[in-house]
Amino acid sequence: MIVAQSPLRIGFFGGGTDIPEVYRRISGAVLSVTIDKFIYVVVKDRFDDQIRVAYTRTETVADIDEVRHDLVREALRLTGVGRGIELATFADIPSEGTGLGSSSAVTVGLLNALHAYRGEAVGAAQLAQEACAIELGRLERPIGVQDQYASAFGGLRHMVFEPDGAVHCHRVDVGLDVLRRLDERLLLFYTGISRSASAVLEDQAAKVGHNLDTLGEMRRQAELGEALLLQGSLDDFGRLLHEAWCLKRSLSTRISTDEIERMYGLAREAGALGGKVTGAGGGGFLLVYCPGERQAALRAALADYRELPFRLWGAGSRILYQL
Repeated sequence: MIVAQSPLRIGFFGGGTDIPEVYRRISGAVLSVTIDKFIYVVVKDRFDDQIRVAYTRTETVADIDEVRHDLVREALRLTGVGRGIELATFADIPSEGTGLGSSSAVTVGLLNALHAYRGEAVGAAQLAQEACAIELGRLERPIGVQDQYASAFGGLRHMVFEPDGAVHCHRVDVGLDVLRRLDERLLLFYTGISRSASAVLEDQAAKVGHNLDTLGEMRRQAELGEALLLQGSLDDFGRLLHEAWCLKRSLSTRISTDEIERMYGLAREAGALGGKVTGAGGGGFLLVYCPGERQAALRAALADYRELPFRLWGAGSRILYQL
């Protein structure tokens, strides 16, 4: 039996510059961090030759081509794992539409578990590259490439996406005190809206030509955000989140909604210095940066919305158990 654990992530700056339509023209960059919310994948032998897959539904089939879960099907194909296997996925939060990179964390976790099942030890770069090959290549999903690298590598990361497809993913080495203070000032609230990231990103991709200047500024914000963290200028980091949200929602009418604007307005009035909707936008979670002395007022203002307590997490996808 194999158990793999892959973290979810929150993106701070540069989201949307990691889609091929952007980075092939001007390069892209993001700043993100993984959190202590995970996707778990369990793989084990099966007595007969069938394939059993359990997620929100259960499938028992005789051949890989019959597997309806597209990520599972393509991960099985890529790793060369065939019949006689049971596979199950579990999530700390709903695995779709949250803006926390859950779909890519599923893909990374599947690949990590299946490689381990075959006795193969693979690194984070290979997991990320193979996850991108499945999601953007084989399945042709209109998404970006940051989530796969975030879940595979883990931690606070600045990633650069080159026009030739190369990805540079380096850890941002801030001190433990800075990470602790940042951790304390970040809060997540569920908007109550689940959306398709693909639909939002398709709309953004169609408008890239009109938004190149804005996208270039968003890419530069990823660099500036890293510099502010290295300086320990956390409140300026929070204010930059607000500037980044103002830029991002200008890319497409699908990124924000009246309800999200109302929610964010309440957070700002209560003391949040900045914030943004996680992921592509349109729903999912609202991330806010709020100094400690204002958090009670902020929680009161957003009492109608479910908060997701979390902590920053420094590790990427890993094998928790192997027997």
